[in-house]
This record gives sequence, structure tokens and C-alpha cells, in this order.
Amino acid sequence: MLKRTVTGLTLAATLVLSPAVMAEGGGKKAMIAPGLYSFTVEHEGEPVEVMRNQDPANTINELYSTTFRGMPQPIRPFEPYEVETIAEREFVGYMQQSQEDENVLIVDTRTEGWHYRLTIPGSINVPYTVMKEEESAADAMEEFGADVAEDGSFDFTNAKTLAMFCNGYWCGQTPTLVRAMLEAGYPAEKIKYYRGGMQAWTSLGLTTVGDGE
Repeated sequence: MLKRTVTGLTLAATLVLSPAVMAEGGGKKAMIAPGLYSFTVEHEGEPVEVMRNQDPANTINELYSTTFRGMPQPIRPFEPYEVETIAEREFVGYMQQSQEDENVLIVDTRTEGWHYRLTIPGSINVPYTVMKEEESAADAMEEFGADVAEDGSFDFTNAKTLAMFCNGYWCGQTPTLVRAMLEAGYPAEKIKYYRGGMQAWTSLGLTTVGDGE
């Protein structure tokens, strides 16, 4: 009995001293990554500071507060293609890189209405449906750095690195677009899949932009 009590007190002390617990009420900042509190990206021509909401009472945006959603995507939904699945810290790295390197794009694959309602700063909107029509597919591929030949084929020599997202773990929009792009020959190593998407992003209180704010 004494051993259990001592163990319980040790665990409680560890939790009290934990930076994660202290951040809730001890005045410490909610960080994005070690040493990274915030950073700035350009969104539609305006600078936006990206950070986690510092209000301890903040809750997830109501657009993503319900849990009755579709079936979760597997961690590697594009096998045998080797598309990398990334989480928030890797995604943030691509966001920062995109501000200095035009060959890196942050891509919201949801339909236009969802994008303008609420999205991640610095993203461009290329809806998952674009590959269904030859003209829109060509436009998207050009946006992504591919050269389009007269016969409709693509040259991916200058293909850009794309960090792509949609609504969340259960959302099939990014996987739908990525599969179509892979079938068209887009290099798998140039595609990064942020599987958590908007639901994971908002659950961490990270900055969003749009009419739904």
C-alpha cells in the first residue's frame, strides 16, 4: 500500500513539473516546436502570424468539433508509391520553406467553399476534382511546375514539392487527388501528405484564416 502511495505521489509531482501541464496555467507558452513559438507566412498578399492559441480556455473550431466522421485513412494510403505522410511539425517546416522557395507549395485540396471558409495560412486552393477534366488537370499541373506538351502529356522535371491537406484523418479529398496525380506520373517523392489536415491543425489551436473565423 505504501509503495503504491509513494508511486502515485511521484507521478503527481512529475505531472506538476511537466512543461505541458505548466503551460495550461503556469504562464508558459504553448509552443509549436522546441524554440518555435510563431512564424509568419504570406496569405493572399498579407502577412499572417502562425502560432498556437494562448488562451487556456480555447476550444476547437465548431467546424471540426464533431466526431461522427468517415473511416480514417491509413498512414500510407498510396502504396506502392512512396508518398511521405507528415505531421504538424514537418508540415510547418514546409510552410516556412515555401516562404523562401517558390518550388514548395502548401496545397489545400478541398473544394473552394471549404477553403475560403477556413484554411491554413499560406495555402493555395487546388480542389481534388481538378484531375477529372483535361483542361483543369493541365492547369493544376502547370501550377505544380510540370510542363504540358501539345499531346497532353506531362514533363515533371521541374515538379514542385507539395505539402497537401484536406479536412482530416477521415477525409478522402487529398488521397483522391494524389492518386490521380501519381497515375499521371507526378513524382511520389515530391508529394507530402498532411494526414491530420484541418481537424488536427485546429485541435492544436494553430492559426487559421477565412470567413469561418
